[in-house]
Amino acid sequence: MLSRVVARIGRQVTARSRSFKPLQVATLSSDSAQSATDQTDSDWTTKWTDATSSLRSDVSFDESAARLRELIQTDLLRFTDLQHNPARFFEAHRILARHAVQHGPGFWIRFTVQYNLFAGTILAVGGDDQVRSLDDMQSDAQLGCFGLTEKLAGVQSGLVVNTTINWDNEKQKFILNTPNEGARKNWISQGAVCDKAVVLADLSVEGKRCGPHAFVMDFRQEGSVVDGIHLEDMGRKTTGNDLDNAWIHFNNVELPKDAMLNRYADVVDGKYVQKVKGVRPFDMIGQRLYTGRIAVAQAALSYCHQLFDVTKNYSDNKQCYSMSGDVYLSNIPQLNALYIEADEKLSELNAFVDRCETELSECLVSSTLPSAQLVEAIATCKVMAVEHSIRLCHLLKQEVGSFALMEDSGFKHLDFLQCCKFAEGDSRILMQKMARDALKEFTVAGGVSDGSDESELCAQITSSMAAEIAVSGDKQKAWDANWRNIYALAEVRMENTLGQIMA
Repeated sequence: MLSRVVARIGRQVTARSRSFKPLQVATLSSDSAQSATDQTDSDWTTKWTDATSSLRSDVSFDESAARLRELIQTDLLRFTDLQHNPARFFEAHRILARHAVQHGPGFWIRFTVQYNLFAGTILAVGGDDQVRSLDDMQSDAQLGCFGLTEKLAGVQSGLVVNTTINWDNEKQKFILNTPNEGARKNWISQGAVCDKAVVLADLSVEGKRCGPHAFVMDFRQEGSVVDGIHLEDMGRKTTGNDLDNAWIHFNNVELPKDAMLNRYADVVDGKYVQKVKGVRPFDMIGQRLYTGRIAVAQAALSYCHQLFDVTKNYSDNKQCYSMSGDVYLSNIPQLNALYIEADEKLSELNAFVDRCETELSECLVSSTLPSAQLVEAIATCKVMAVEHSIRLCHLLKQEVGSFALMEDSGFKHLDFLQCCKFAEGDSRILMQKMARDALKEFTVAGGVSDGSDESELCAQITSSMAAEIAVSGDKQKAWDANWRNIYALAEVRMENTLGQIMA
């Protein structure tokens, strides 16, 4: 049974004879979908497209940062639009992603860090005064970074925070520290040019750990980095060198009391107070991961589609030798089949991502947490969009010969998809979470297979792990030994999720 399941996963979509077509936004039938799309009108789209049409990647990160400041001051997209006009927020991301084929991922990443991770976190967990401060930041075109990932707690470790922040009741200040080199904030986009930062740190009050919380802080004052902050550029990258990425170390940096983003928790009279029962600040910070996952999925699909579009335009006009008359590269069977497959798969995934965007937009507007089903759907759309884009673009590169080597073909920025793979939750980590959820549900339901692909895999993994644990007593070893089946289970789970959402 397992071999049949894995074989089914590996099969490609059956090709039908039709040409590769421009990507279309899915049409949704629900009233909520219509209300979300109504907020983004063609006039705004034209203005945003025009405002971003001259973006370049052959610039320093200081010049790129200056370009973002200019874009912020056009006021076309407000920092608060993530909540008040999410359709416009997502559309802005989609339009910027179209530049990635020619210019790489640098500006798109800079933009989403600014609007989603930095401003979006303040919007999600900041108090009223902190949210209102976003207007002043926008007026002053202040740039921000988002300090989450760390050297020894990166994208493949899950969501781990070792940076510490302690409340000093005598000073009435928070003291921010990097306890060791492994806790340095790592790969922080816009970290070398930002004016402010949202930093995730493990909070302690009265000697008691309260878990990870978000703090907004001045990173520079009058152009100079605040005392106690040390940073350095991460170095040259394969693409996106118009974007600065820094490691950051904090040494007894003092933050005022109002630095703590305090909508859901605060320090009151020297004591930690959870202001909304049952809602942890970290849960709401996770909302930024959800919006980011949708934006990343859209960006990957946009890049993939445009790369196919550019390549097909070339292959349609590239004549090949043939004894039977004019033959063009696009007529080669394997390339034509790939165009057909990409057309089908990208259309399917775009519709899926679009549906997830619509459902999440309702949560953003109402400031409510998405359901567990929607959270898994968003993770699924992120993984599937990115992984299929990587697969399709790799296959395309193998079929178009020397064209893929040309600087203006777009293939040199393929590592944009590598950025998408680990951004907002590494694909492997998300897939393991899906597999764990499936195994937990299987166990709760009695641990007996019902004959479905998912339950068959759950049964085999459960049995195999039990046998390994009986011998070694090591649960992690048992999990690792079943890694192929675990990822196969995640693949089946994702296919099922897509089917349920699009039903």
